[in-house]
Amino acid sequence: MELIPVQNFLFLLLPLAVVWYYYKEWADDSKEVIYATLRMVIQLLLIGYVLIYIFENDSWYIGIFIVLVMISMSSYIVMRNIHNGTLSSYFIIFFSIAVGGTINLVLVIEFILDLTPFYEPRYVIPIAGMIYANSMNSVSLAAERFEKEVKTSSSHEALKATFKASMIPVINSFLAVGIVSLPGMMTGQILSGVDPLVAVRYQIVVMAMILGSSGISVILYLKLISKKA
Repeated sequence: MELIPVQNFLFLLLPLAVVWYYYKEWADDSKEVIYATLRMVIQLLLIGYVLIYIFENDSWYIGIFIVLVMISMSSYIVMRNIHNGTLSSYFIIFFSIAVGGTINLVLVIEFILDLTPFYEPRYVIPIAGMIYANSMNSVSLAAERFEKEVKTSSSHEALKATFKASMIPVINSFLAVGIVSLPGMMTGQILSGVDPLVAVRYQIVVMAMILGSSGISVILYLKLISKKA
């Protein structure tokens, strides 16, 4: 695939401008979309250079550091959705994402992909990113929903409603894949010239690990936070 010219990215500003306008009008926030977009671009550019360095040096300890940063930052982002977040809440989120995500990460890289050596940065870091990002999103939904549900219903009822709600995006993606959407990893592989049937196998792995990591992370979070509530 060819490098996308920088000027071509300007076309993306058109739909983003529409979203920014209505976010400003309806959410009363003129900075959030701009801040998020700039941060996204800067972070991706930085990680691009970091990944080049890691792939060239093949340092497992740097990889572990990046995974810890992923978990730490995803836990911090989840905390944004909690009104009365405490340090103990952060550690519950961190533990839930770390355990739920890492179980699936180890299963994929050791038993499914059977990488040799066990740590291959080119595979491990992108896979870890998908796992922890989706775990973060599901726990984020769970944290926000549980905080509201527990105010109006029992802890057990709040737990049940929260778990189902937090899993809706992942379940919907399972139902839609191949019919409504071709997921990012599969699309990227096909555009790169990979056989569609090979891409499908990898996408099945990705979808399963996302549901597994998201589900386990939410389960751990709800079990721990419901005891605290």
